[in-house]
Amino acid sequence: MKNYDAIVVGVSSGGLNAMKIMFSLLPADFSIPIIIVQHIGARSENIWIQLFNDKSKLEIKEADEKEKIEKGKIYIAPPNYHLLIEQDKTFSLTVDERVNYSRPSIDVLFETAAEAYQDKLIGVVLTGSNNDGSKGIKRIKECGGLTIVQQPDTAESSYMPESAIATMQPDYILPLEKIIKLLIEIDIKNKNYDEINGQR
Repeated sequence: MKNYDAIVVGVSSGGLNAMKIMFSLLPADFSIPIIIVQHIGARSENIWIQLFNDKSKLEIKEADEKEKIEKGKIYIAPPNYHLLIEQDKTFSLTVDERVNYSRPSIDVLFETAAEAYQDKLIGVVLTGSNNDGSKGIKRIKECGGLTIVQQPDTAESSYMPESAIATMQPDYILPLEKIIKLLIEIDIKNKNYDEINGQR
């Protein structure tokens, strides 16, 4: 039985609605850290994070420079910064050139996370209107991680899931609610794995 240490999520057009559903359905004891890139305007104040916190059973926060990734938290990339994951499982923020016209870029998060977590990573591509995330989720698969893509005809914007599927064959192609159910099932298996191995 494989244990997973982190989940990375890429989302663009239609993402606020998708995240609202995800955050409302995840249980309070969900332990795998979730790291999200949502394409947002460079001047966004991310007020919506506080609104989501009011509805979520888990803590949702912007990722900070050099912050250590902890279980049971949801991290959002801040506006106008690329979010990277270092080998020591901390965040780095950069203002390097846009990737796929985006900063933050899903590919940047996914590719650095794949290098840091290898086969202990879950990558999820949700609704969106460009191809950001396609290269990144392919890299996650190459490193042995689990890949999940939203079923395109259930996405508010199908282009990003379709692009990811065209790049590689995901392990799962599911509607959003079933993706969340799968993540919860994986988290339960994680906890059982930890108990068996005396880590909790």
